[in-house]
Amino acid sequence: MAAKIISTSKKEVTVQITIPLKESMLDCEESILDCLNEGGTLATQEALEHFDADGEPIIVDNIKYTSKFQSEKDYQTPYGVARVKRHVYQTSQGGKTYCPLDISARIIQCATPKFAKTLSQKYSNLAAPSVIEDLSENHNRKVTYSYLQNVCDYVGSIAQVNEESWEYAPPNLGKQVATLGISLDGAYVLTVDDGYREGMVGTISLYDKKGDRLHTTYIAASPEYGKETFFNRLEREIRQAKEHYKKAKTVGIADGAKNNWSFLKKHADQQILDFWHATEYLSKASYAVFTKKKEDYERKEWLDEQCHNLKHKRGAATRILSELKSCREKKLLKVVRENLDDAITYFTNNIKEKRMSYYKFVKENLPIGSGVTEAACKTVIKQRLGGSGMRWKEKGMKVILSLRTLVKTTGRWDEFWNKINLLGASIPKEFTAC
Repeated sequence: MAAKIISTSKKEVTVQITIPLKESMLDCEESILDCLNEGGTLATQEALEHFDADGEPIIVDNIKYTSKFQSEKDYQTPYGVARVKRHVYQTSQGGKTYCPLDISARIIQCATPKFAKTLSQKYSNLAAPSVIEDLSENHNRKVTYSYLQNVCDYVGSIAQVNEESWEYAPPNLGKQVATLGISLDGAYVLTVDDGYREGMVGTISLYDKKGDRLHTTYIAASPEYGKETFFNRLEREIRQAKEHYKKAKTVGIADGAKNNWSFLKKHADQQILDFWHATEYLSKASYAVFTKKKEDYERKEWLDEQCHNLKHKRGAATRILSELKSCREKKLLKVVRENLDDAITYFTNNIKEKRMSYYKFVKENLPIGSGVTEAACKTVIKQRLGGSGMRWKEKGMKVILSLRTLVKTTGRWDEFWNKINLLGASIPKEFTAC
């Protein structure tokens, strides 16, 4: 053995590690990693025994349990498999056993909390075969697909069952939050049973008085009819953010979908149409202003000028709309006329709701784009759930999105595990692990 325990006490364990040097540096490094893993396994084994009961009777939920025997059990650690002899308790009537070590050490599906955290973080970012390959190639640590799935499903279940009761602390920003930017959008995922369905992503971004984004909280939900679960989760996060930042102005930013506006209207002081979607409509409509191919240079110059005006000139949206309406008298190709009519309708509806006063919004340093949310659709949903050949069941999507939003929201992943440390890693009996 390359590693052995030299001494132990209630406060520390001393491990001696002997590392054989190899002929090449790469082989030396592999040797070092293997020996450190062996030492880490021994140290973790001692640490686990530290969390076991002493064999004396214990009271759990006002019921007396006594130790019936000590049995060996394998625990999965970041370094290897640690075999520990631990006390197993039962009541005098027999029945279900109780293992204090598993509870006090926050064991999750036979994994130590650090290993469960590592597995679930990797699984939130990588497909299962890639996680298994990474562990083997980079950590000299082998796990099976089924074990990886069991651990990550359980961690995801902890996140889901505690969504309403676990409130996360606001980030420590060092600056005053002047604006809360709320936005939501969807991304399609290929499901096993229903083909492509729309998953939802919501973001709550914090901005300072200069308009610089300080922090973003991500919320995501698997496809569902009516999106009730998603809206409920997003509303909880909005309420908490408003409670933390009572003086901040709340703006809702979206691309024009009707159901998004109906949601944002309830929660935002000001609704803002995503500037870049507005310019996309304007770009398509520009072919009705300049209909000839030889006018393409003039069309591009006009488009650049109007986009600039839209952002920086008071009343620009109304003037642009008037110019677009005047183009209806022209003889246009079918697709050009359709794009023109779409742009006119888009501008008319959003001007009426005061969502396109970009001159005012820019002066007040308010966010005018939903790019954060559109990027989140890609990073939270598409990058992980949209891989080649991937098809998903609802439970699998829920696990991934629960883990991924925790990981992507700065500070929340560590806070989630701090709560497990404090409150435990169990889930209610009536809640089925995914």
